[in-house]
Amino acid sequence: MGSEILSQEDTLAEHLLELAIKSGAEAAEVYQSRSLSRPVFFEANRLKQLETSQSEGTALRLWRNGRPGLTVAYGYVQAQVMVERALALSQLNQPEPVELGSNFQPSYPDLGENVPIEVLVNWGKEAIALIRDAYPEVVCNSDWECDVETTRLVNTKGLDCHYTDTTLSCYMSAEWVRGDDFLSVSDGQTQRGELQPEKLANQILQRLIWARENVSPPTGRIPILFTSKAADMLWGTVQAALNGKRVLEVASPWAERLGKPVIASSLTLYQDPEAGPYSCPFDDEGTPTQSLVFIQNGILQHFYGDRTTGDQLGTGTTGNGFRPGLGSYPTPGLFNFLIQPGSASLQDLIQQMDDGLIVDQMLGGGGGISGDFSINIDLGYRVQNGHVIGRVKDTMVAGNVYTALKQVVTLGGDADWNGSCYTPSLIVEGLSTTGRSN
Repeated sequence: MGSEILSQEDTLAEHLLELAIKSGAEAAEVYQSRSLSRPVFFEANRLKQLETSQSEGTALRLWRNGRPGLTVAYGYVQAQVMVERALALSQLNQPEPVELGSNFQPSYPDLGENVPIEVLVNWGKEAIALIRDAYPEVVCNSDWECDVETTRLVNTKGLDCHYTDTTLSCYMSAEWVRGDDFLSVSDGQTQRGELQPEKLANQILQRLIWARENVSPPTGRIPILFTSKAADMLWGTVQAALNGKRVLEVASPWAERLGKPVIASSLTLYQDPEAGPYSCPFDDEGTPTQSLVFIQNGILQHFYGDRTTGDQLGTGTTGNGFRPGLGSYPTPGLFNFLIQPGSASLQDLIQQMDDGLIVDQMLGGGGGISGDFSINIDLGYRVQNGHVIGRVKDTMVAGNVYTALKQVVTLGGDADWNGSCYTPSLIVEGLSTTGRSN
């Protein structure tokens, strides 16, 4: 799949670079992305439709008289038009250093494996059957997808690298209407090679069991257990604080904290270019990605950055220059983010709590770089004497992420991928809970 796509791209990439130089640019790069997606949709417990969608995009970035210009085309590309647009845009920008990498390794092994449509359909049917065997009244919706994406980056300094990434993903929601009470439990997976419908169904079934009864929420400052599905809310703030660009802007509270403790000593946070479905051989500037420990046993070790940020920080790039979109310039970003798990099971964590709250799904985002947040719990459960006694409604949790992560009580051993974040469940203190009694 990848080699077929790249054979179509080769001529275009070189042609764009050649035209850019002939038109007066002193440097240029071409970034190309091609994807093929085959999603399978289930609605109201039944197979609804199969789809196949393709997309392709090409971004040209060049510098003339030190001024950068960026233009994007989707589908069919008119090379001369792209070059002219990029040159015209460059006249509107201020000069900047040309940040381009030279060749490291042209071809990287393909990641992941293709899965036939029939397998995706069977996985979806299996997961739905497992849930409805236990709860016939529950209505399930889900989608199962195999996505193949090829990325190629070529520039005038001799860089030419590419790889193909095949990723499997699924998402399922189970809706349970009980009179005036509506419950929606959702979960998903992202993997390479194989999805696990039985594991997905069991995770949803556990939530349905916990939600059989509605109970009054706790109030005040109590231990909060964030499941691996919900814990990502905390890590979003940490990722922002580790961003080299935020350090340069003095927006990160950790800008002057290298080598010092910033969170609980039980926490080690890192990235790994070969880990999980979000492994990645090079960034969008062509720099090979690298293993990097950001925080070890609570002590800040590194920030992450792209070429420009690394130069300004005096650390050099960490291989974290990524484009938020095809039409964007590279900026510091993460391809994966891992929290080293503990050894306790989710059930072990629950048994540690005398009176606490499990947060599993929430409405609203995290606290951003400030760390302050206030979230409505979409799906949460009350724990008393080490047992889940029921679901809570109309409940909010508020606090500060930095404060909470200094008060981590226990880390679970149930780490899982939540987007590109690999996180276990964890219990934290220092958060405030408010709710309305049923």
